[in-house]
Amino acid sequence: MAFVNITSPHVVGHNSVTLMMGKVCLALVPALAALTYFFGWGYLINVCLAISAAVFFETMIALLRKRPIWFSISDLSAVTTAMLLALAVPPFLPWWALVIGIFFAIVFVKHLFGGLGHNPFNPAMAAYALLLISFPLQMTTTWSVALQDSHTLASFSQTLSAIFTSSNVDSFTGATVLDVYKQSIDALTQAEIRENSIYGDFVAQGWEWVSLMYLVGGLFLIWQKVITWHTPVSVLAGLFVMSVIFSYDGDTHTTISLHLFAGATMLGAFFIATDPVSSATSNLGKLYYGAGIGILVYVFRTWGPNPEGFAFAVLLMNFCAPFIDHYTRPRTYGQTKATRGYKA
Repeated sequence: MAFVNITSPHVVGHNSVTLMMGKVCLALVPALAALTYFFGWGYLINVCLAISAAVFFETMIALLRKRPIWFSISDLSAVTTAMLLALAVPPFLPWWALVIGIFFAIVFVKHLFGGLGHNPFNPAMAAYALLLISFPLQMTTTWSVALQDSHTLASFSQTLSAIFTSSNVDSFTGATVLDVYKQSIDALTQAEIRENSIYGDFVAQGWEWVSLMYLVGGLFLIWQKVITWHTPVSVLAGLFVMSVIFSYDGDTHTTISLHLFAGATMLGAFFIATDPVSSATSNLGKLYYGAGIGILVYVFRTWGPNPEGFAFAVLLMNFCAPFIDHYTRPRTYGQTKATRGYKA
């Protein structure tokens, strides 16, 4: 009787890269809807443009590497990277800058290191850092002013014109809430700064709802077991503890509520820091990894030149992820104690 030799695994789960990436994209939809409602059509246009560019570059690199095209595109990893970068950049960013960012993320950060599963850095954040360093004017002056009683959003045609021709953009743009607070705190008190209409009645005009949608999407990913709670909770805890220590006085430093709900904190904690390839893998390692990101985010926001430092915090901790994994190895099955560090 002949026996068929079948290699492991003998039990195949129902999960796949395509399914996981699809759930991440689905979890981003509520935040995209909130961004479109409060800040106009720019984010939606950027998402469509970024996905188109990502699919194109993924196809070209698959042809160059002689890989199956549909196999490379259908895993939705390029689409996910495109959505994350499009939601992180300003809504009126010129189209060519976004395309350059997508090109760098797909070709250099992802495929230069071997493709999906081999990139040591988060592609979206590496591209964001490149754009911020290379095109600081476009990355800091094309943020949309939120929908207010005294301000109307740009129409779809006006947004298209601003993105593709860079015209008529000044009347619809303004500084971010974190930037305004950071630039004003030396001369004004917290109460005086809060009189600015961009802060609204709660945390920040529109941004508290966007952050809430990111939070809902992140909880959906935890519920679906796409990510675990360790990294996002430790990111938020690290940022919160630093804010309690140094930002207890809103007249000297940015307040805790703005740190948590007025920037890219929720997007970064649940969708960026949890990248399974470039982050720590063990549960204990994820706690250290996330806490490091939260601490660095506060340091960059408070003492750095840019009011939003999530991309640089993630990239620095990507450097540390292999080291963290080396010293936080879980116990091997059959062993009484985990082997870590130098002994490993």
